[in-house]
Amino acid sequence: MLELTMAAVTAADAGATAGMQMADAPSEPDSVLRVGRDRSVCRLATPDDWLFVSRVHLEFRCGDDGTWRLSWLRGSQPDPSSEVRLTIGEHLQSLPYGGTVPLPRGGSGEVVVQDRAEPRSVNVGFYHEV
Repeated sequence: MLELTMAAVTAADAGATAGMQMADAPSEPDSVLRVGRDRSVCRLATPDDWLFVSRVHLEFRCGDDGTWRLSWLRGSQPDPSSEVRLTIGEHLQSLPYGGTVPLPRGGSGEVVVQDRAEPRSVNVGFYHEV
């Protein structure tokens, strides 16, 4: 099972956990959890006016082998208005626009979608329970 927690953070609420959302899905082939502004397809939805987040921004998808993969889906713009960083333990990496990375089995970490124009972010913690 993959468990996600998401907080939308502005400079004014840095450190606050109000408004936290949670979602989970079984580690079965083609299970999907999405993060974005489109509430019709995203289990974790950001505020509608946070345009630095695409309608469907991040996708967590489970493969045939039970490994989850994180994808930063390309939006309607050629260049993103945000940055996506993945932290697992001490390891920090930037995720390229349109890129996909595997998540560690039985691991945990955090994905941060950072607005390039304002001090606000979407912080998504993940935990893969095996």
